[in-house]
Amino acid sequence: MFIYFLLVLLLALYCWIQSCYSYWSRRNVPHAPPTFPFGNLRELQQKPMFLSLTEFYNRHKAPGVKFIGLYSFLKPVVLIADLDMMKDVLLKDFEYFHDRGIYNNDKANPIGAHLITLEGTRWKNVRSKLTPAFTSGKIRLMYPTMKDVAKRLWKQVQFELDHGDEIEMKDIFARFTTDVIGSCAFGLNCDSLENPKAIFREMGRVATEQSAKTKFLRDFCNTFPRLGIALGIKVIDDEVEKFFFDTVRETINHRKANNVRRGDFLDILIRMQKDETSSGEANDLGGWQFHEIVAQCFVFFLAAFETSSTAMSFCMYELARNPELQEKARLEIEQVLAKHGSSFTYEAIHEMKYLENCINESMRLYPPASISTRVVTKDYHVPEMNVTIEKGTRVMLPFHAFHNDPANYPEPERFDPDRFTPETMASWHPLQFMPFGYGARNCIGMRFGMMQIRLGMAYLLKNFRFMLSPKTSVPPQFNPVNILTGFQGGLWINVESVEHVESAQKMRTFSE
Repeated sequence: MFIYFLLVLLLALYCWIQSCYSYWSRRNVPHAPPTFPFGNLRELQQKPMFLSLTEFYNRHKAPGVKFIGLYSFLKPVVLIADLDMMKDVLLKDFEYFHDRGIYNNDKANPIGAHLITLEGTRWKNVRSKLTPAFTSGKIRLMYPTMKDVAKRLWKQVQFELDHGDEIEMKDIFARFTTDVIGSCAFGLNCDSLENPKAIFREMGRVATEQSAKTKFLRDFCNTFPRLGIALGIKVIDDEVEKFFFDTVRETINHRKANNVRRGDFLDILIRMQKDETSSGEANDLGGWQFHEIVAQCFVFFLAAFETSSTAMSFCMYELARNPELQEKARLEIEQVLAKHGSSFTYEAIHEMKYLENCINESMRLYPPASISTRVVTKDYHVPEMNVTIEKGTRVMLPFHAFHNDPANYPEPERFDPDRFTPETMASWHPLQFMPFGYGARNCIGMRFGMMQIRLGMAYLLKNFRFMLSPKTSVPPQFNPVNILTGFQGGLWINVESVEHVESAQKMRTFSE
């Protein structure tokens, strides 16, 4: 009887699994064949996820196909394959897709309840309160501080050049953006540029460089969030969490004790904090609890330093590969600075349009946030395919796939900043270029990120010439487990001083 029962149980389990894995075929949706027990997750984890999603996209896209079916473990997943549907998801029908569906266990990881993971009304309230920190006016006020850090970047590259002509730029860019965020958002001197082992840089590295195990846990918890919460699974390192709690607490206490007002990101958060009684208990006056403030500081630091340094790295990589385009960008920088008394003013940086085109083109080829996610909050019908996407289904938005689709960009593998002239962009689909996302949940720090990228690149290109080292892979190799797009093995660059090269050329001309 036991064997009979076991056989019946196994047969029922087999039928159930087959039913799960026939979900998309029963609906006549183009899909990737799954394998038990991971669905398509094993293939997604064998290389950077954005590359796997691009391969699925290229393999199954066709006229009239709005989305492609995938499986995460036994659960169906939607991969958007049409720009018009992408626009519906992110804008027109946002009410069905307002949540990202990213795992958040704020009991186990209080620091994880931040703007990216929050859902529904909680997300909307946080977004509206943080938006004033990122207006053009606020960025202009932060600009002098950014410029001071950019000068230190220039001096640090010169220091590295004085000790050898080959420099690993990816880490230097990460140290630069770490110092910008520390100074502009929190009023702290992170000292990362001069000290590669500075604590802020180390915590940024620990927070972003996940292991294969951590990547699997994230995917598991994103697929089964209730189970992850029930099991108390953490996806943020305890050391990172403690560091941010301690740092934010010390900074807030110092500002309150000394009546320091900087008008920065942290000041806005302090004004939202709940008042506390003498016993230390929070008075519920409609403000935020301390762990909510720390969570927003954590995600702003993490998102702003990593995405911006990644964008700078890939822009440097392409300009080093294309010296004639690098010279064109340098010439524009020199011409604009000549108009502004050789000063890197706020207005001058905004006039460097070709430099901006170079940055945009590198983000097209290698978007730092190359995928995004949503979860369907109520059943959503797709009339073109006569399919209803059921509530709770995860949706993948493959920005990298759209950015590298020849239907959107002829010769997409070619680095061509002139794609971003106003005349060319006028003919584009509104969502053809999405390095910062689109719609209500786009990147809140977009202006801040672009400003630090442009400023840092302008300082470097004005003073140095860059060539790829043989140690840098062509094409680039990507880190398979990091959350964001990133170089595997670093970005090694040979550097020359522009002033030194020009002096040598003048000497040769004189001697001739």
